[in-house]
Amino acid sequence: MSPLMTIRGLRKHFGERTLLDIERMELRRGSSYLLMGDNGTGKTTLLRILAGFETADAGSFEFDGARYDQPAARARLAPRMIYVHQHSYLFNTSVEANIAYGLAQAGLPKRERQLRVTAAMAWAGGAHLADVPPHRLSGGEKQRVALARARVLQPALLLLDEPTANLDDAARQQVADLIRQIRDDNNCVLIATHDHDLIRLDETVQWRLDAGGLLAL
Repeated sequence: MSPLMTIRGLRKHFGERTLLDIERMELRRGSSYLLMGDNGTGKTTLLRILAGFETADAGSFEFDGARYDQPAARARLAPRMIYVHQHSYLFNTSVEANIAYGLAQAGLPKRERQLRVTAAMAWAGGAHLADVPPHRLSGGEKQRVALARARVLQPALLLLDEPTANLDDAARQQVADLIRQIRDDNNCVLIATHDHDLIRLDETVQWRLDAGGLLAL
């Protein structure tokens, strides 16, 4: 099976500093990947480049067999490629409306939207939070809602940036459990993290960013 995403010759500089220097990177359906590295090694920047939120200084990118340029590719690929920031922005409505937003934008019929949103809230353990506004959620609850909002769109590629950062132990475990469930044979998950508990994910490829390069572990 051909890779879902292939990156070649990715370069990113900040002034005279080379932040990223990656010769080749492949992401395959049915796989999950852990991207590790110290703060400042470029994990977030790499995810944002892949998602189309930042531009690389050099590199070629293929998604599902087709070349794409950045950042114009973001509109074309969404919602097939979704980036979840560690401090995810939630709209000032309700949990249910936040999870339904992407489905409404995609034009899904109301009945189908409701079925998928209800299933997503149950999956994330948030059915009791349906009418709660985001400002009343804990950090762990917000992250679970963000994962449900992403998962409900059934993306081919899910990019998670430090999904367990700044959470207490119980919330970290809940989020990690959801991440273990989120991968299937039709999607791919790339997780940037320094949380070694996530390494317990089954059948996960581990990479480390070091001196700009990508090292297999």
